[in-house]
Amino acid sequence: MFEFFTDRAKSAVVLSQDEAIALGHDFIGTEHILLGLIGTDQSTAGDVLREQGVELARARTETVRILKAAGIVAAGGQPAKDALSSIGIDVEEIQRRADDTFGPGAFQYPRPAYTQDAKKALEHTLHEARALGHEKFGTEHILLGLLATGQGRGLEVLAALEVDPASLRQAVLTRVTRETS
Repeated sequence: MFEFFTDRAKSAVVLSQDEAIALGHDFIGTEHILLGLIGTDQSTAGDVLREQGVELARARTETVRILKAAGIVAAGGQPAKDALSSIGIDVEEIQRRADDTFGPGAFQYPRPAYTQDAKKALEHTLHEARALGHEKFGTEHILLGLLATGQGRGLEVLAALEVDPASLRQAVLTRVTRETS
């Protein structure tokens, strides 16, 4: 599916993974996808979000707050590392060797997995692009997909930032129509 994503959309997905890892989460949720979209420069979704007053730092703060309130702590994959350690595998040593051989940050363990809500948002991305008659999926389609799920912590973050999903959707659609005219 990712072969149909534009370069900026791929960048947003990579940024969402980076955000999850940086926040110490072993999953990628709609909140991380939202952070990736906000952080992608010169993208339709990023531009529209910023025009709606969504700032990356505030969205990141709200993400952490919402996850803490839900009892989700930043474990940084420690349970998985502990499980491997119990059978004699030293993940930190593997990371050191990979960094020495391939450069800092080359090895990340565990790789965060997508939550069900994030998977749904990415599935909706396809539907949103097709509904607009587009063959490639851009950041705008990812944002529309996230909004179309109607659930997930990404929408909670937007609500905390006082962003109305319906207005945001309309702003994206207006921008997309203007860009293709």
